[in-house]
Amino acid sequence: MLVKVYGSSVFGIEATTITVEVNIDKGIGYHLVGLPDKAVSESSYRISAALANNNYKLPGKKIIINMAPADIRKEGAAYDLTLAIGILAASKQIQSSNIEEYIIMGELSLDGSLQPIKGALPMAIKAREEGFKYLILPKENAKEAAIVSNLTILGAESIIEVINHFNGDKLIEPTIVDTRAEFYKHIDFPEFDFADVKGQESIKRCMEIAAAGGHNIILIGPPGAGKTMLAKRLPSILPPMTLHEALETTKIHSVVGKVQNTGLMYQRPFRSPHHTISDVALVGGGQYPQPGEISLAHNGVLFLDELPEFKRTVLEVMRQPLEDREVTISRARFTVNYPSSFMLVASMNPSPSGYFNNSDSPMTSSPAEMQRYLSKISGPLLDRIDIHIEVTPVPFDKLSEERKGESSVDIRKRVTKAREIQTERYKNFENTHYNAQMSVKQIREFCKLSEESKQLLKIAMEKLNLSARAYDRILKVSRTIADLAQAKNIESEHITEAIQYRSLDREGWLN
Repeated sequence: MLVKVYGSSVFGIEATTITVEVNIDKGIGYHLVGLPDKAVSESSYRISAALANNNYKLPGKKIIINMAPADIRKEGAAYDLTLAIGILAASKQIQSSNIEEYIIMGELSLDGSLQPIKGALPMAIKAREEGFKYLILPKENAKEAAIVSNLTILGAESIIEVINHFNGDKLIEPTIVDTRAEFYKHIDFPEFDFADVKGQESIKRCMEIAAAGGHNIILIGPPGAGKTMLAKRLPSILPPMTLHEALETTKIHSVVGKVQNTGLMYQRPFRSPHHTISDVALVGGGQYPQPGEISLAHNGVLFLDELPEFKRTVLEVMRQPLEDREVTISRARFTVNYPSSFMLVASMNPSPSGYFNNSDSPMTSSPAEMQRYLSKISGPLLDRIDIHIEVTPVPFDKLSEERKGESSVDIRKRVTKAREIQTERYKNFENTHYNAQMSVKQIREFCKLSEESKQLLKIAMEKLNLSARAYDRILKVSRTIADLAQAKNIESEHITEAIQYRSLDREGWLN
């Protein structure tokens, strides 16, 4: 008897429906075709043990299973449940009158219990697009998949629950999530608050500008100055994610199995990889491509602490994603795109010892050591960072103050207002939502300068020997400063402040 059941394969961050054809005929044998990997090929052992431990069995006949389309490689153990239900249906051990209405996915343990899978959200989205009515998957993934409306999500703990459901003995209760209600209930609970930061008012101002325009920022200062503390609080002043951004972010994290039992992601991601990370782990890829840290930071913050300690090859692979805001992984037979629109926040010491120009410190570095240390970061990468700011240690009288600083909630209000101005400005541009995303053409249109401002910028360009890209960065930052001030035009004071945020372009740093 021939039966067709349906599963799903995730490729990149999109899913593809897999048709599993199970044919049982006279003879003996188990044949699985359709480009399965080792984990899929080993499914027969898990299925046989799971069925036996639940008083069912593999039929003692010739079983031929085809997984179509055959040109897509099937990876992982998530097809165990799909194959098992197909075999039971083809051998008439369960009823299968409406089995074509289901997408079925799940990894089997030997006792028949179901293990969570990766990519449940993309699978649910694809199932709804293709008109399926039901999605059966492990219970741990049910809340994640239930984000998708107009699709009945059935979360099961074991294969026996799925068998009983098809036989009509005990139906699985659907998992229901009111996505909008859940989202708007959770959007405003920052874990870290700028009110905890003593002093550092100028640095907070820089962080506010960076958040308002989505600008990349690098913090330069000695150990203990508060660089990491400030970076961790940046997400707390970013505008709350929209529902669309939350769905997009959750989809990426679903592919790597990081949203089980949590459903929709409400907070912007904050990723802080260690400096020993490889380039593949950072940008994504591998034999079976997976999103890297920069894609997991999509719509959030990527924090690279001690930037010069990262391998230069790792840093250089970020140059294209920082410009294009997506990662393209190309192989001989396929190409995968991962979104990577993130804010880069980096920190570094000013010298190998960490105490450059500090007369109170006995640790000093020679000019050669300084040059070698700073040369670990290439000029093109620094050009892609809009704001360079020095972080100095907080004096004791500031640290001992009882008065708290301005809260993240208050700062976020100003940031959100500036973002609203930008949203209105770029409403007719599909891929531009805030100032850091402006193209050269948009910079010329929205960053017009007065003669006084032009002369000021010309002097800075000549004195600091800035590149054309740095010129564009200054204009973008000054546009954000003007938006925070709710000014229609960029004034000379906005340009002056933006120029101050190019510390690493100054002669005292790089020469």
